[in-house]
Amino acid sequence: MTGELNFYLPPCASFYIMEAMNILIVGAGFTGVQLAKRLIDEKNNVTLIDNDPETVRHAANRLDCTVLEADGNNLETLEECGIAKADALVAVSGNDEVNMITCSLVDAVYPRPVKIARVRNYAYYINTAAAAKHHAETFSGKHRPLYGIDYMIHPDVEAAEAIVKAVEHGAVSEVVSFEDSKYELTRLRIEKESPLDGLELKNIRTLIDFKCVVVFLETESGAILPSGDTVLKAGNFIGVLADKENLSKVLTLCGTQVDLIKRIGLVGAGRIGTIVADRLIERRKASPIARLFGLGKKSIAQDFVIIDNDDGLCKEASERFPEAKVFCGNITDESFIEEEKLNELNLLICTMHNHELNMVVCAYLESMGIKKTIALVTSSAFSQISAKLGVDVSVPLQDAVVDSILSHLHGKSVTGIHTVCSGEYEIVECDLSASSKFMGKALKDIASPGEYLLLLVKKNGSEHYELPQGDTKLEIGDHLILIEKSGEKKLLEKFSGLK
Repeated sequence: MTGELNFYLPPCASFYIMEAMNILIVGAGFTGVQLAKRLIDEKNNVTLIDNDPETVRHAANRLDCTVLEADGNNLETLEECGIAKADALVAVSGNDEVNMITCSLVDAVYPRPVKIARVRNYAYYINTAAAAKHHAETFSGKHRPLYGIDYMIHPDVEAAEAIVKAVEHGAVSEVVSFEDSKYELTRLRIEKESPLDGLELKNIRTLIDFKCVVVFLETESGAILPSGDTVLKAGNFIGVLADKENLSKVLTLCGTQVDLIKRIGLVGAGRIGTIVADRLIERRKASPIARLFGLGKKSIAQDFVIIDNDDGLCKEASERFPEAKVFCGNITDESFIEEEKLNELNLLICTMHNHELNMVVCAYLESMGIKKTIALVTSSAFSQISAKLGVDVSVPLQDAVVDSILSHLHGKSVTGIHTVCSGEYEIVECDLSASSKFMGKALKDIASPGEYLLLLVKKNGSEHYELPQGDTKLEIGDHLILIEKSGEKKLLEKFSGLK
């Protein structure tokens, strides 16, 4: 289950990123501003609407687009902003009802634009999902989508899934997975004892007996797509694409020691924390990677601790998760930590609403003995701060939401986007068009070192991804996964064939 619901998308709503789009965004908070910035960088026409004067002033000072102080759920206002000719409406205000009503209102009069709503209320999300599933046949025809929303985005589910994925990887890295693929992209730090320290990348084959690709390199000066002559150094972070079954070998290669995770502490029994606990405690079948770290159902159920300072949330958690130990207390209270022996946990996960406190608590508990920590943070900018504080894995909530929305604003040929390297690069999943400039060409003939890197190819008609070779020929209908500089439109134009 992902943090979004995809409803029936009418044929008239299809469009592509290669043509400048007209997009209206309702809500100029952090998500609205970050989304607008990404879209503006791609040379799209963006109008941002919010009814708070200070929010509008702040957004106008940061963005090169139209920022309007008005009620976004007012149809007359939207008409003045050009909703009749817009390609998409994105509702990301702080009010779920406003987001849903805005989409519904617009859909009743202007069905053509794609409508995306961020919805934080889990009941709305679950009930809508159930209704869409129950009436799937009805909504696969010509009927309009539920509430007039083509795509419903739920931030909490997106974040919770990312946290669970990090736990499955031993809380040593940030991971990007690809649907129906055995390959994963894992971000790892090169430790001093690693055989990679001081190695030229072209010589990495002398150290491994499995296929992998070093996708990116992060240093203090920034991120790059490395070449064979790139020298790896301790302290650098690298993104390694490899088969999931070879994760332990990749970790050993980087000099990372993975301890068996037997005791997990979850700080924050709110919505995200509850979803994380659901996934970790109630899962019926542990994956091979989870078993590697001792994360089978039995071990988690016996050694799972939930901490919150809200009596009501603690009571709900106790009733919902009888397998877990639930403590009601202040996680920053040293006497409470020592009394309940929380410093003896193997892994601490912080999912509180106060994202800055998540980072501080993780750093504080690591200083008291906890070896691995995962913190929910606001954005990739805070991920950098989090890393400097010693937090092992940070999950940026807002970035996950923006990536999900952008995936739906890039047309049918682009099926997914994941930002990496603090937003400097993005991984794009797309289909090769018949009119692509690269159609019928071998990878060695279109390679452009430093500009992009083709990571995986699923040949048309195949069910499996493969690591491409120099002589891999691209054909119509191939599904591609590549990494590029964020906001690079010309590259996608070459693959899609659209201008």
